[in-house]
Amino acid sequence: MTTVTANLAISLDGFTAGPDQTFENPFGTGASALTEWMFETDRPGREQDKKLLAEIHADTGAHIMGRNMFGPSRGDWDLDWTGWWGPNPPYHCPVFVLTHHERAPITMEGGTTFTFVTDGIESALDQARAAAGDKPVEIAGGAATVRQYLAADLLDELVLHLVPVLLGRGESLFRGLPAHPLELAETIPSETVTHLRYRIPH
Repeated sequence: MTTVTANLAISLDGFTAGPDQTFENPFGTGASALTEWMFETDRPGREQDKKLLAEIHADTGAHIMGRNMFGPSRGDWDLDWTGWWGPNPPYHCPVFVLTHHERAPITMEGGTTFTFVTDGIESALDQARAAAGDKPVEIAGGAATVRQYLAADLLDELVLHLVPVLLGRGESLFRGLPAHPLELAETIPSETVTHLRYRIPH
């Protein structure tokens, strides 16, 4: 069966975004360190980070994300909004967006199509698996969406990019989840982030 994975940058105290997220500051106050390393992978000594990011995304057949990751609005859609990423998003495959509000699919440059799913996480996963074929499905985020898939025991692998920063508050990845064992499969240290790959037994 298709592997379902998720990967997120996370602080030492378990937050994937800071408080007070806005359109101008989508990751929230104090959370810039969570993503800075991703934009520094061409610097000397960062080859492992660049290689890992390329490997994670290279074979992905479809993505799933929450509405908050797709855009900052709530309620009825602003039909002029097509995501944070411009005309050529980085996904280059089908993306299924969880929402409570219907919207027609959006076809973007580079092979990305956003399909909006209003009937829950299992429906989104069924559609993503059908689109991905034998390739992995990636839960792109944010934390609330990954939490739902973890709670429903629908995730096979979790990759955390652990950044040495304490945010104190914000969007918690693990808040409210029931106890569940994780199997550490791989640890990759780097100058500014430690990559942890966990398998999730079912």
